[in-house]
Amino acid sequence: MSRLTGKIAVVTGAGNGIGKAIAERFAAEGARLAIGDLEADALERTAATIRAGGGEVVTLAADLTEEAGAEALVASAIDRFGGLDILVNNLGGSRNRKIWDMSVEDWDFVLRLNLRGTFLCTRAAARYMKERRAGRIICLSSGSREGTPWTAYYQGGAAYSTAKAGVHGFIRDVALELAEFNITVNAVAPGPIDTERTGPGLRRMDETVPFSPSKMTPLGRLGTPEEVASAAVFLASDEAGYVSGHTLAVAGGR
Repeated sequence: MSRLTGKIAVVTGAGNGIGKAIAERFAAEGARLAIGDLEADALERTAATIRAGGGEVVTLAADLTEEAGAEALVASAIDRFGGLDILVNNLGGSRNRKIWDMSVEDWDFVLRLNLRGTFLCTRAAARYMKERRAGRIICLSSGSREGTPWTAYYQGGAAYSTAKAGVHGFIRDVALELAEFNITVNAVAPGPIDTERTGPGLRRMDETVPFSPSKMTPLGRLGTPEEVASAAVFLASDEAGYVSGHTLAVAGGR
């Protein structure tokens, strides 16, 4: 496992779930990492796992939806390791409500969390990568960008679906903007994934309701964070040098 040997990567939202799995997999593939999250304790647990495996990592606990936090995270990779090759915008989340019950505050929170941090970290990384004329940018979209039947039916998820559709549109345009600088920009779009936070609720739906994630996913099961991490490794590697502006579904056939 050495597809990212010598590479320097930034991973946002690396304290838990998919972000944690991506950071740990990148380290196992040889990358040196700067990882960011608002949750300092969770971030340090990810870092401890990476260090235990012999990896190199620097952490920054900060609000990455603010300019100062995003700029500082990118700068920490450059200052500590001397460069930046890969950015993974994993930061995201949701507050689900039916559209008639959703508050303006919850709507704005979801769009800010999923889109603003992606924009700010991409802007900071692109300025550096542009000068070097090389780089990989990977953003986390979602199968929800097309609407998620189980979430919509039982909880309501329009804000999250809107935000993840925004990520898909974002990478399409930014891939064109950065193509002349040999920077690829892609997205990974997970389906229902069995993370420590979302897994219990998704499994409970499988047991209790007819329109559940596993029942409506052709492969008939939840995905794992490690399967999403594998897709991110591919897009970050030299093997994906001619792939840009693409959203890669890791969604069990949906």
